[in-house]
Amino acid sequence: MNHLMIALIVFICVFGSALLGLYVREHLPAHHLNDESVSVVKLATGLIATMAALVLGLLISSAKSTFDTTNAELVQNAAMVIQLDRVLARYGPQTQEIRALLKASYAGAVDIIASGDDTQLARLNSAEAINRSEGLQRKVQELVPGNDVQQAAKAHALQIVDTVFAARWLTLLQANGSIPFTLLVVLVIWLSIIFGTFGLFATRNGTVIAALMMCALSTSGAIFLIEELNRPLDGLVGVSVAPMRDTLSRMGQ
Repeated sequence: MNHLMIALIVFICVFGSALLGLYVREHLPAHHLNDESVSVVKLATGLIATMAALVLGLLISSAKSTFDTTNAELVQNAAMVIQLDRVLARYGPQTQEIRALLKASYAGAVDIIASGDDTQLARLNSAEAINRSEGLQRKVQELVPGNDVQQAAKAHALQIVDTVFAARWLTLLQANGSIPFTLLVVLVIWLSIIFGTFGLFATRNGTVIAALMMCALSTSGAIFLIEELNRPLDGLVGVSVAPMRDTLSRMGQ
């Protein structure tokens, strides 16, 4: 589901609960709003608010960790790719075809990641992409070294290829996010209860409604950021592909 749509649903739930609280207040008997009742409800709401704040903080921390990890892996992968290209260059002119294939494959991956489109990103995990990667690895394995320098370069290149492919799969797996949807639903329910209580104990007027709306927007904005950071390869808040483009510009030299 689109992250903006999720944020909009959260806003509707939270702000709708606040408006419902304002409506219910006007139809409650007076003794339901006396000091004793208000104190008990405030204590119960305070407990829910504490749990919601803790969960919200944990979700933001988890999403930020996913984003930072993916970004670091892309930078490391870019460094390993340029290192692979230089090792192949040191091997000799026999690797020109392999280096051209490597650059073309990497250019396609950069364009796909830069698009931030789910459909395009799925291509990185397709059978075609896997076969292309394995074909590149086989070409390196098929090199016939003519001296000790080329033998060492081939061994080093194969080691780097394994590392690059392992980092690639790890990045793709983490791109799916790590936050359970059920936990997000429970958090929204808690927030709706809290905002409903806000409305229950507030007198309905323009200032109160505007304040509740701004708070609901802020809350839905936090959920939006969590969803964006939790899926760093797609959406409006994505990882930077600048290091990958820099690597691409240096390949083949």
